[in-house]
Amino acid sequence: METTLNRPALWTLPALNAADHKYTRGHAVLLGGGEFTGAARLAAIAAQRAGAGLVTVMAPEIAWPIYATSLLSALTRPYTDAAWNESMNDDRVTAVLVGPGAGVNATASHCIATAQATEKPLVLDADALTLLAQEPTLRTTLTHAVLTPHEGEYAKLARAYDLDVSAEKSARALALAKASDAVVVLKGADTYIASPEGKVVHHHSATPWLATAGTGDVLAGLITGLLAQGMPSFEACCAGAWLHTQAAQAFGHGMVAEDLLAAIPAAFADSHP
Repeated sequence: METTLNRPALWTLPALNAADHKYTRGHAVLLGGGEFTGAARLAAIAAQRAGAGLVTVMAPEIAWPIYATSLLSALTRPYTDAAWNESMNDDRVTAVLVGPGAGVNATASHCIATAQATEKPLVLDADALTLLAQEPTLRTTLTHAVLTPHEGEYAKLARAYDLDVSAEKSARALALAKASDAVVVLKGADTYIASPEGKVVHHHSATPWLATAGTGDVLAGLITGLLAQGMPSFEACCAGAWLHTQAAQAFGHGMVAEDLLAAIPAAFADSHP
């Protein structure tokens, strides 16, 4: 298997021009959770920092005030099945993220299924990966999806897809990509990004600053924000992983996930080939 080292020459970041407006820069929709509200908020701001022109977070009504008062430039809506379905049928919505803080529940399952049906670019992270492992019907149409498992989540998916968990990490990432028909970002100190077509990129992300809660939510948001602007899934994952690591290295000691958000713009400046 041929593996390529991740580097900015592998992708082209979305171009901006003076005629752009918020919808031409893409609209990302995220599902927010009712209990763990920080995860989706981190992801939402990361999607904005990645360049998405508009980000909407839908959250359970009981938790909606938390999102509405803390997210100043992102839109927030109380979640209902009808509201979610309406957004999925909106042609201006160009990418979807389900998973960070969402919970393993019927609402998240519904959001995954309806997003899949639209064929919009879809990032599945965290709790969404557990649902994917648990519910066979969700594993049927993942052609437009990105999966971002860490090793524990990979183990659940490997059992669901009957994959060899003893193989080398690059081979495991590729096996899941081919089995799911999705782009896979198998995270860790050595991250492997694999496509169903057989491309594998090795991203060396060994920086201790990323070993803290919430950094995975930022990565999911970065990828979603890039997808919202029309980047191909594989390229968006490579670029997102690169920006994520660059931002962490720039901040250094004492970093928490919130600090990554402010460091993203400088990471963009350093990420041109």
